Amino acid sequence: MDILKAILMGVIQGLTEFLPVSSSGHLGLIKGLFGMETDGSILFDVLLHLATLIAIVAVFYKDVLKIVLEFIGMCRDVCLNIGALGKSLSNGGTPQYIRIINSQYRKFVLMLIISTIPTGILGVLLKHIVEFTSGNLLITGICLICTALILVLSDFLADVDKKLKEANNGDAFAIGVAQGIATLPGLSRSGTTIVAGILCGFDRKFAAKYSFIMSIPAVFGAFILEIGDIGNEHITGSDVGCYIVGMVIAAVIGYVALRLLMNIVVSRYFKYFAYYCGFIGVVSIITYFVKK
Repeated sequence: MDILKAILMGVIQGLTEFLPVSSSGHLGLIKGLFGMETDGSILFDVLLHLATLIAIVAVFYKDVLKIVLEFIGMCRDVCLNIGALGKSLSNGGTPQYIRIINSQYRKFVLMLIISTIPTGILGVLLKHIVEFTSGNLLITGICLICTALILVLSDFLADVDKKLKEANNGDAFAIGVAQGIATLPGLSRSGTTIVAGILCGFDRKFAAKYSFIMSIPAVFGAFILEIGDIGNEHITGSDVGCYIVGMVIAAVIGYVALRLLMNIVVSRYFKYFAYYCGFIGVVSIITYFVKK
């Protein structure tokens, strides 16, 4: 891999992973228009995913830390409750259970777990469809136009103020379904899940925060799976340097893009991204028929 391609891939990853414009749609369009092979090595893909995780954790580090600590506490309390049940069965007494969901952040953890379930199921069910359509500019273009319509819809939705306290498990499941469907090439994961959160009645800022924190288990899962696929991949010394450069660029640009998006959501500027997605969607469709 050369340094210019590493820089380009880092920029694309950092911008399109967080801004609601679809990273898969851009990669497909670049490949279709310029004939550039956008598939890097598996290790490079792993490092770009790691850069994505670093950017998300850097922006929401306070929430992520509390969520991790509460998740550990929940696991501990579940084990204690199992022990209490076992003790009661052996001596015939009444078990004294600990309430597992006893704080707002524990509720947040539960909602994240619920959201991850439909995302994982749909990820498995749609895997072959995603692989089959990932290089198809017609499908990508149609999905980009769908992304544009979703983003336009968000700016017309009335402001609501449901936050974590009022959220329920049904909201978490619905947003998890949206995230699973957004694996289709051309559908923006961030745009789809943020709008799904707004439709569930979430405050816009909380919808965006939930969308990105919810992506951590999905991105981490992809990170783990890709590590297992590295195998005996041959990496040269120059490749390592290019990978590190691409990763750093993706993390830095991703951090800036994520900060920017948090302000854009509140300001109702999604329509500008909608125009952009609609435009590149049309370009993708035209490119498909021209090169057919």
